Amino acid sequence: MFNQGHMKMKTIVSVYLAVVLAGLSFIGCQRREEASAKSPTVALVVKTVNHPYFIDMQQGAEAAAKRLGIHLIVQGAEREVDVEKQMQIVENLIQKKVDAICLAPSGSRELVPVVVKANRANIPVIILDTRIDSAALREAGGKVGTFIGSDNFEGGKVAGTYILEKLKGNGNVAILEGIPGHETGDARRKGFHSVVDQAPGIKIVASQTANWERDQGFNVFQNMLQSHPDVQALFACNDLMALGAIEAVAAAGKTGKILVVGFDAVKDGRDAIRQGTMAASVAQHPDEMGKLGVENACRIICGEPVPDYVPVKIELITKQNVE
Repeated sequence: MFNQGHMKMKTIVSVYLAVVLAGLSFIGCQRREEASAKSPTVALVVKTVNHPYFIDMQQGAEAAAKRLGIHLIVQGAEREVDVEKQMQIVENLIQKKVDAICLAPSGSRELVPVVVKANRANIPVIILDTRIDSAALREAGGKVGTFIGSDNFEGGKVAGTYILEKLKGNGNVAILEGIPGHETGDARRKGFHSVVDQAPGIKIVASQTANWERDQGFNVFQNMLQSHPDVQALFACNDLMALGAIEAVAAAGKTGKILVVGFDAVKDGRDAIRQGTMAASVAQHPDEMGKLGVENACRIICGEPVPDYVPVKIELITKQNVE
């Protein structure tokens, strides 16, 4: 907290942003005099406003913004695959001259140009959930304030280990991938393969994208079941695809016969675990990402140093710990 007895009064009173984060105080955060009439504005740009995962992220950010006295703007595309829309959103926020942008990029390479534009406008960018392509960013001369997210590769390993144990090292497995070329899904898939590929008794009979969407999860897995009726387990790289796949399993009359593991542990996914239609899901805690995004944006606005990477824990949610 600011000690008014140690502050020298001026004709124009400088405004200080006092922030308590994880038991620490932001001390001496002096805003520019021309911005003294308003609170800092932080934008949270999510991949889509419709996904439960990003709704949780928004709620975490909103709670932190309220606590810290930050004006928060939350925007996102209708569909996660609409990368161009997300780019337009960021460009508009740059024109509005927000103080910082927390961005969950829909494309690791595609969003590099708007990050560079924000850099040129002296607007710090905090990356959430999915890393920006570091090589492309470096080549473009851009930078980010920090990355806040989970280790998706490790999460894929957690899912692979669980399926391996449940199948006792033998069985036919299918994969529903995320959007091809996007860091998040690719890392989860690679982490999964790093475990199951070491088991001679495990056979990956099908691996195909369902673009993170529930209806595509249903259609793609329904086709997989028709081609490979002997599938014993499925790893879906997010819960929405897993939930669609569960509907396909039910339509095929195989509920309880196919082990389904998702990723994100969103509310509907947790409900499915309670009901026994989904075996497990890897939780990432997007609400924590949103909270940490706003908190670190405040630090950067105040001129405080932040680490290059702020990790968010992952854990496997099953029927034993879903409550």
